[in-house]
Amino acid sequence: MNVLLDNLDLYGPFFLTTIELFALAAVGSLILGTILAMLRVSPVPVFRGMGTTYVTVVRNTPLTLVFAFFVFAYPLLEIVKLSFFTAAVVALTLYTSAFICEVVRSGINTVPVGQAEAGRALGLTFGQILGTVILPQALRSVVPPLISTLIALLKNTTIAAGFSVAEAGAIRQYLSERGENQLVGLLWIALGFIILVAVLSLIQRSLEKRWSVAR
Repeated sequence: MNVLLDNLDLYGPFFLTTIELFALAAVGSLILGTILAMLRVSPVPVFRGMGTTYVTVVRNTPLTLVFAFFVFAYPLLEIVKLSFFTAAVVALTLYTSAFICEVVRSGINTVPVGQAEAGRALGLTFGQILGTVILPQALRSVVPPLISTLIALLKNTTIAAGFSVAEAGAIRQYLSERGENQLVGLLWIALGFIILVAVLSLIQRSLEKRWSVAR
């Protein structure tokens, strides 16, 4: 307990950074992942090809390499200067969105084809059918895998510690410099992540219960 109390100046701010990193990347990946899913089910071959190519390339690229690109290679392009934190958010967002895309696409495939046909019969466009008919039903059916992907995102934030982002994954290094017991320190870090994952699990159960009644 002393390791935690004596180093609250590390655990508090660093876990706060982790939460901020997760929240921003989660929102970004949910938006981008949904757009990619729409591209993948688009009737336009070019859009389908774009979505498929993105998902195939990103899903098969290690996250560490994505981080390395935005931290080391991207600055050489001299387009827009990114801080280490912003680069981490971008890397996590682009990587996670590929997995979100597949989750959402699987949900879209569970919606009966008749739903889309009914929308076309009413004169709705492809975008209107997706936004008002298909996606609301699809997202309800993929809550568990969607939350699981976000949990993976939460744990992936620790990779940012290796790229100069002061988040929970970097606490161990600072504890080492202070001469603290690193094993105990790591146990407290693990407990912190367990609590955060538990919160996401509660959100999952709440959404499942609410939307199961709505059906």
